[in-house]
Amino acid sequence: MGSRWYTEGPLRFGLGIENTFVPQGAPGQRPIDEYELTEHYRNWSGDLELAAGVGAEFLRWGIPWHRVNPAPGEWDWDWTDRVIGRMIELGIRPVIDLLHYGTPLWLEGQFAAADYPARVAEYAVTAAERYADLVTDYTPVNEPMIHVLFCGEYAYWPPYLEGAAGAARLSLAIADGFQRAQHGIREVLGERATFVHVDATMRYVGAIDAPEHRENAERLRHQAFLVEDLVTGRVDDRHPLLPMLRAHGADENLLAELRDRPALPDIMGVNYYPRHSTELFEAGVHHAGGFADPRPTRDDGLTGFAETLRTYAERYGAPVMVTETCVTGTAAERIEWLDSSVAEVHRLRADGLPVVGYSWWPLFDMYEWTYRHGTGSREEHRLPMGLFELVEGPDGLERRPTPVAEAFRLRADAAVHPA
Repeated sequence: MGSRWYTEGPLRFGLGIENTFVPQGAPGQRPIDEYELTEHYRNWSGDLELAAGVGAEFLRWGIPWHRVNPAPGEWDWDWTDRVIGRMIELGIRPVIDLLHYGTPLWLEGQFAAADYPARVAEYAVTAAERYADLVTDYTPVNEPMIHVLFCGEYAYWPPYLEGAAGAARLSLAIADGFQRAQHGIREVLGERATFVHVDATMRYVGAIDAPEHRENAERLRHQAFLVEDLVTGRVDDRHPLLPMLRAHGADENLLAELRDRPALPDIMGVNYYPRHSTELFEAGVHHAGGFADPRPTRDDGLTGFAETLRTYAERYGAPVMVTETCVTGTAAERIEWLDSSVAEVHRLRADGLPVVGYSWWPLFDMYEWTYRHGTGSREEHRLPMGLFELVEGPDGLERRPTPVAEAFRLRADAAVHPA
């Protein structure tokens, strides 16, 4: 196989548009569709021009599965055709999130449905066939371990499973679908396909000084890698969580299949948020985790950032990419993190670590997932994270540039045209 777009030349700069989809509502629970909340469905063309205008070479962008596949065997690609076609016209490389949480409304049981792995693979292959001439870069599942925590351990999102048993069941289902989707896309695209695996980088600290938390913290520490380990065929008799999977009814045939048909990353994506990615255990203090009962976090800044990139590069033997990072705060705080994290990436590259890309997330502000269980306006849940601020106006949401947009453009330009 020859060189790929990310292996030659400068550090690649990209952006993402938040595409969390949890379309299933319930009493006291509003659906989440970030494209609807941010009005991206309406403003997609201008949004893409904003990304191009600040020098993004690639854009992490998700297909809304629940919209393109409204019923079993039915497909509606009209909107995604227009968006992806315009990305190509603007010279932006699409890196497609196929699954950013939610499943179609008709899939009863969601990720726990018996036919989920086959359904998600069917969707992946259908997308790959449709866009075979336009798209080669796919993320089969964004942040699979957040799926496991929120849907399988914390009972926060459908299918509302709980505890280690739920985590084990969801890990296997997500991994099975992930592998099938990647192998199906490979059959369509052959060696042209590039797979960007992306996970949230969950770090757990403090348990050494809090003995009552050690067992749970150790499980969570290993569980942070579990889906990627399953997908890449690393869960064998030596894996520390194999006993947990077996204790909760893991099918031995499925475990063997996952070992025997690994789906490897071409790029290992790292989502790191300095103020949120490190959770803290404290002696005498107990939290279940998640939004319902969050643990405190510790800002490990650049130290945690560099450690995480090294860990994923070494564990999975692939180039790494910063697929999401930012701080939620003032423009000055965001620029400070942008400057320091980009400088750290350049330092790591100079030291020989294969960091091939840097993605600020998101292009414009997003709405916190607490919107699902809230009752107030969307503005009450807005997170000031983006290069562009979302401002409520008489005709909908305006996209107003912040100083972070120009700071990002300058750094992207400097990578392409170094002094």
